[in-house]
Amino acid sequence: MSEVTNTIEIRSIKKAFGSNTVLHDISLSIEGGSVLALMGANGAGKSTLVKILSGVYSADEGAIFINDQPVDVSTPQSARDAGIITVHQIINDGVVQDLNIAENLLLDKLCDGRFSTFITKKELQKQAQPIADKIGLTLPLDTQVSELSQADKQLVAIARAISDKPKLLILDEPTSSLSDTESVKLFEAVQTMRSEGVAVVYISHRMSDIRTLADKIAALREGRIVGMFEPPLDYDAAVDSMLGHAVGAVSHQYREGDHTILEILDVRLKPHSAPFDLTFRAGEIVVLTGLLSSGCTSVVEGIFGMAKFASGRITLEGYDWTPSTPTHAINSGIFMVQEDRGNNALIPDFSIEQNVSLPFLKHFSSFGFIDTKREKEHVTAAIQTTKVKYTDQEDLMTTLSGGNQQKAMVARWMMESCHVLLLNEPFQGVDISSRRQIGELLRKTASDRVTIAVCTDVEEALEIADRIIVFNHNNLVGVHRIDQIHMPTLINQIAAAPEKSNDKITNTEDVTDERYA
Repeated sequence: MSEVTNTIEIRSIKKAFGSNTVLHDISLSIEGGSVLALMGANGAGKSTLVKILSGVYSADEGAIFINDQPVDVSTPQSARDAGIITVHQIINDGVVQDLNIAENLLLDKLCDGRFSTFITKKELQKQAQPIADKIGLTLPLDTQVSELSQADKQLVAIARAISDKPKLLILDEPTSSLSDTESVKLFEAVQTMRSEGVAVVYISHRMSDIRTLADKIAALREGRIVGMFEPPLDYDAAVDSMLGHAVGAVSHQYREGDHTILEILDVRLKPHSAPFDLTFRAGEIVVLTGLLSSGCTSVVEGIFGMAKFASGRITLEGYDWTPSTPTHAINSGIFMVQEDRGNNALIPDFSIEQNVSLPFLKHFSSFGFIDTKREKEHVTAAIQTTKVKYTDQEDLMTTLSGGNQQKAMVARWMMESCHVLLLNEPFQGVDISSRRQIGELLRKTASDRVTIAVCTDVEEALEIADRIIVFNHNNLVGVHRIDQIHMPTLINQIAAAPEKSNDKITNTEDVTDERYA
């Protein structure tokens, strides 16, 4: 750890929304050159605290000090001026889609007049390159941000944040959209910040992140700091503290599916990739895993009508079926919980109730009028099933924490029965307790449908899967029953550089591509 250069203190912060007190007397001290992991279940108050530190909300009481001097965090700009830089969980809060990478990395300098009136694209890219290099961002700097993957947008947002030489850097779920390789780049950047004396608050539900980075852990529960943990860090105790109870190990039996519902036959995800067959049966949960851009998302998007396979066909309940659009898929009983709920799923200006009921409004409508009583009853049942924490379901969706927004999106697609439920990263931004609740619900309700989930986190995949199917560079490279998994083979299939092959892989149980075994 570097010599301490700054000490950031959060003193007696309180915040209430109406009669609902969200933060109770929060006090924390973060030393420069150290990483404080802030752990808390969904709805614990983490997002509210972050928004106060970054000037989005004003605290009702309390203050922020740097080196014993009070700092102004009344607006986002004043927080940045004080040296408090935040990378928010919602990626779009940290990038401007219509600008290129170089312009995003230098956005703050461009806005506050640190450049002369005229600056060439060549000069912009020259000044942006060291910032990109610091976090291992290798994309062409003139690439439009709107064309980037979620992971690359996240890296751009993080690179922009650390370019301003912060005194306090707040990272809110920074690896939620990153592959293991990209996460390593982030960890290296955080270590660099630490060595330069920056104080880091790191918020994550991933214990692997916290084990890698944390010097101290603060556990937040129901708006209160309920535990402070210093080396040697007791990770199990920190989890128990933030949840208020111990979390047992996950254990479930392999469940063989019943009748076949969905098949994808002789499919190529890309023209150059190998063909494969997969059969999905009622009652089973199948998890697709691999690195980002491995092909997992292409499979579920192809089934949902969002994209087309390079070749091959789909059968649904024994009949050839070609999804033309997501609407066609929904009308055929194929539902999908999207990744990146901020862009692709929720409508911020709609209420919780309106967001959940949106795809099924016709079920509550007659002659153009919505039966609001029936709508409310169905939504209430759905969000209670997924244990969404909310005050009033007529509140805006944005009043929910990120994890509760995700549970509401799961609730949306469980309001009605379906043939196939697709879930793309269903546990993104969800705490370990909520993750277990959603997993148990998926298994409990799986009997009459096929459930297919994309989980790039292997730990999440193991919690819910009957079968795990591995993709690597748009090729299917392995199929594993949960009760017969050989973990070294699974990990190698995910991470190995593929060899070119046109050999077809099928979904026979416990198949592995020998090139990866």
